[in-house]
Amino acid sequence: MEAVVVDAGSKLLKAGFAVPDQAPSMIIPTQMKRTLEDGSLSDSSLFEDITVDPVVRGFIRDWDAMEDLLNHVLYTGLGWEMGNEGQILFTDPLATPKAFREQLVQLMFETFNISGFYASEQAVLSLYAVGRISGCTVDIGHGKIAVIDFIDCYIAPVIEGAVQHIASRRFEIGGVDLTKLLAQELGKSNPTVNLNISDVERLKDQYSCCAEDELAYEKIQRSCQREQHTLPDGQVITIGRERYMVGEALFQPSILGLEAHGIVEQLVRSISTVSSENHRQLLENTVLCGGTASMAGFEDRFQKEASLCSSVIRPSLVKPPEYMPENLTMYSAWVGGAILAKVVFPQNQHITKGDYDETGPSIVHRKCF
Repeated sequence: MEAVVVDAGSKLLKAGFAVPDQAPSMIIPTQMKRTLEDGSLSDSSLFEDITVDPVVRGFIRDWDAMEDLLNHVLYTGLGWEMGNEGQILFTDPLATPKAFREQLVQLMFETFNISGFYASEQAVLSLYAVGRISGCTVDIGHGKIAVIDFIDCYIAPVIEGAVQHIASRRFEIGGVDLTKLLAQELGKSNPTVNLNISDVERLKDQYSCCAEDELAYEKIQRSCQREQHTLPDGQVITIGRERYMVGEALFQPSILGLEAHGIVEQLVRSISTVSSENHRQLLENTVLCGGTASMAGFEDRFQKEASLCSSVIRPSLVKPPEYMPENLTMYSAWVGGAILAKVVFPQNQHITKGDYDETGPSIVHRKCF
């Protein structure tokens, strides 16, 4: 039986058996609905619209909920049998606290009785997905942005499969913040429409895009054709210039009220802190990933901003191999995990049940890096 790879994000959980040239077989919302004790969805007003978020800003925050979610994924979704559990590889967000890694490995061995475990950082895995071991990953997920030179949004450099943590930067900006921005702007232009956050999330996914450059964005703000959209409850909303603010905020964080440089300049500044001899291989092997990075026009805008940046060596994007699944940006860390699983488990580089029983949860720091 192939090892299972799990990439649990703030918005979506990707899981499936380690087949690198295929998309993950399960892509499901991480958010869960509260249920009654008999297992049915609650329709009580007391529980109305109450949801549980096991993963917040990329990190597991509700371990009981995560256990329930993994139980569904592994046994119901992927067909594991009680008493015959297999091996599993998890993707780690940048700068995961040691205690979180230990709690995860403990959960998997003691509750799920797995036969083998491995974990690796998402930034590294996203590079593996496009055939690189050094470069820079720009990961803009639902709850985070990371730029890793190698390297959520994070920004972090990776050299020969190792994240340069001293140069890595993690920003508490992500898709959820852009959703809130869109909700705020749509509320101003559609004051009579009652919007909930799930409606705004769908509108963001459907309509958000990036202007060609800052001048084009300013022009759009002065004049932009509006479109009508009918919400599931029948309300009609109009959307125009707001759709461009979502992408622009990544290049002009001042739109979000932040005093920070745009994503491309942050990337260049991050890489400038590592040895100059590594600058070229990092900047010329930049990978975009995360759901937010797949919005219309983002890649072109990123490349244009890169051509104008202050660095002598300009960031250059790596295209995924043709044989890789479509929309690789959405789940590149999972694909990289599937590639790595084909190496670590057959070569016995993973944590075995014997390793765990002998050393305990701290074994994760010695064997997973």
